[in-house]
Amino acid sequence: MTTPDARSGTGRPAELFFEDLVPGLTVDLGVVTVDADEMVAFARRFDPQWYHVDSDLAAASRHGGLIASGFYTVSLFMRAYVDHLLSRAAADASPGLEELRWLAPVRAGDRLAVRVDVMGARPSTARPGLGTVSLTGTMLRLGPDDRPEQEVLRTRFRGWFAVRPVEADPEAEAEAEAEAEATDADQPEVDQPDPGPTAGDPPTVGSSDSGSTASSGSPEAQQPD
Repeated sequence: MTTPDARSGTGRPAELFFEDLVPGLTVDLGVVTVDADEMVAFARRFDPQWYHVDSDLAAASRHGGLIASGFYTVSLFMRAYVDHLLSRAAADASPGLEELRWLAPVRAGDRLAVRVDVMGARPSTARPGLGTVSLTGTMLRLGPDDRPEQEVLRTRFRGWFAVRPVEADPEAEAEAEAEAEATDADQPEVDQPDPGPTAGDPPTVGSSDSGSTASSGSPEAQQPD
């Protein structure tokens, strides 16, 4: 059975652990396309400002049309992060983010390339068995030739990831057990002393061989067991 610490962020067996997320690593999170209906539905539910939901007002403004809620854009980033990294990594919770910037408007039909870069990694002092990884996430709008045109989102955050479990070596365990059995078999038997009384043993206090018994006030009677 796969333990919770060895499961990915989506519950499947993990293949990436804290030790694999080394500084300098870049993870490609794919390309997402902004869906017009989803973009507006999100804004109507969570961020109903006019430039997100009213196409007429937005068209007559400096925006020149509807633009996505920034929280919709970061939700697209989060989905790509889960699909392409957390679904493979032994991810725990996140202690938070340090930066979230919307650098350019996002519109329906935009194709956004998503990636994360590992900036730092260290064992967690608050959570034994976990490591803290510092990450930078970016989204770049692609042009018709699939070349990046403009950065539209940047975020810096931290994530907790489980350290790789130490797997038992069945062969090494079998060898250790065989060595222990062989050591036990080589030990000579030791004669145990006879605990019974001998003729030369002095009589014990209170025995029938003694002419008297100890009183309750004697030092011998007050000794602990």
